[in-house]
Amino acid sequence: MAYSSFVLVPLALSLSTALYLLYGLLVNYNAARKTGLPLIVLPVDCGNPLWLIIDRKIVQFVRRIPFGSGTFTRFNWRGWEIWDRYRAHQEIGDAILLVTPGKNYLQLCDADAVSDIFQRRADFLRPPEATASSFNEHVNQRVWVESILQTTSLIEYWSSKSSINSVATDTRTVSLHVMSGAVFGKSYPFRGAEDIPSTKEDSSSYGEALRIILDRCIPLVVLGRKNLSKSWLPNSFRELYQATLVFQEHMTEAYEVEKQAMMRNDKLENNLMTSLVRASLANIDEKGNTTASRQEGLTEEEVYGNVFVFNFAGHDATANSLAIGICLLATRPDIQDWIAEEINAVLAGVESKESSYEATFPHLPRCLAVVFETVRLYTAVAIAKSTGANPQPLKLGGHDVLIPKNTVIIPNYSALHTHPRYWGPNSLDFEPSRWITSDPPNSQQTSPSYPTEHFKEPATRNSPFVGWSGGARSCPGRKFAQVEFVGVLVGLFRDSRVKPVPVKGENDAMARGRLLEQIRRDTGMRLLLQMLHPERAVLVWSKR
Repeated sequence: MAYSSFVLVPLALSLSTALYLLYGLLVNYNAARKTGLPLIVLPVDCGNPLWLIIDRKIVQFVRRIPFGSGTFTRFNWRGWEIWDRYRAHQEIGDAILLVTPGKNYLQLCDADAVSDIFQRRADFLRPPEATASSFNEHVNQRVWVESILQTTSLIEYWSSKSSINSVATDTRTVSLHVMSGAVFGKSYPFRGAEDIPSTKEDSSSYGEALRIILDRCIPLVVLGRKNLSKSWLPNSFRELYQATLVFQEHMTEAYEVEKQAMMRNDKLENNLMTSLVRASLANIDEKGNTTASRQEGLTEEEVYGNVFVFNFAGHDATANSLAIGICLLATRPDIQDWIAEEINAVLAGVESKESSYEATFPHLPRCLAVVFETVRLYTAVAIAKSTGANPQPLKLGGHDVLIPKNTVIIPNYSALHTHPRYWGPNSLDFEPSRWITSDPPNSQQTSPSYPTEHFKEPATRNSPFVGWSGGARSCPGRKFAQVEFVGVLVGLFRDSRVKPVPVKGENDAMARGRLLEQIRRDTGMRLLLQMLHPERAVLVWSKR
């Protein structure tokens, strides 16, 4: 009897789960079918937290099975869009509905429709986001100074090595220190991957905590912070829990220091925490207590939430983009020379560390073009929208389509950014010059060898480029990321160049081709887009 119960209970639970999932799939399929859009039916909800942990391993296993290739292995895993690029939309259509037991997911490669969705903020909802009011030109100046300072030490470190395979680790350190300076007003010296001391200092306690959180963020999302402390969970989960406590403590201390200084009318630095505290003071009375009203400013919890978003998106996304961008430049010595020409023409004898954001950044369109081209090909963060509780009309291909309620809408960044319809026959190539326009030569031109050039900003509406989201509320940290990226390019490429280290039997051209193929095949999604095995990219730096 006991044996029967041992067998029947799991069997009954499995059957109940299967029936529940089948019911959800049928309901979602029926709703999707009414749209008249092309449908792809998938057995697993793409957004299921457990599936996000195991999807790649399951898909890789199924691919080894005879006849294992199909819609499941093509579309039912995280980051399939990066590998597929625009091909699915070219084969099936600009709008594709992925039908799963949990939700329906609308994949879009239609610039007009995506622009419409981003403009209609009340109809198509997006996750909570950081406030944009704290990003200002004073903060950008701090970002510029920290980026140049960190990169000056970075290029000294890389140039001292016969080769380096720590691009991702070192750019993460740079980005972390830039973030620390811009958010908390604390500047730390750069240390390379091989030079990090074993003893932890104040900077490494904050930095190490943030590193652990970013590296292991999926368990944090799936289980929640409080559940990570359970004694029966692996030590790595409890270490993650401790990291969240350290990070919270650091934020609390920084918040209180800034708040008390501001209430004493002390002179404060211009950093993000100062701006956020200023935004929160509308909720604080003259005794320093939080008031009941929250109509005018941010609550303390909202300040902490914004700081975490800044650190997560601003640090990890930018660090990942920097690593990919540097590797892409290593495959293109001509583009390295192109941006070095611009940097030296603009700085004209001024030391990089003495340059200012206001006098330098606006005059570096080629460097900014490298940023945009890197993000075009490898967008670190993709923003999804939702129809919410009500169905929403959407014009697709000249026809009005009613998108069912609770449909997740995913602008397919990878397809939009590489479709030949928008970007021409070289849409998959790394070509920053596509973002540049030049004035015709004239007699007033001061430097005949260096033309007057302008950066081609993407249109605010109906643009196929949505690298920092779109609409009236684009990514609030967009300028922050651009300033940091350009500052790093100035520090690295003004006087130096980089190339991949050839393996036995390779010449330089073959090594560049191998690295380019590695970037293409090895870049994928964890929680954000990144190179999955960046240590395989072995580079060497030299003076110009």
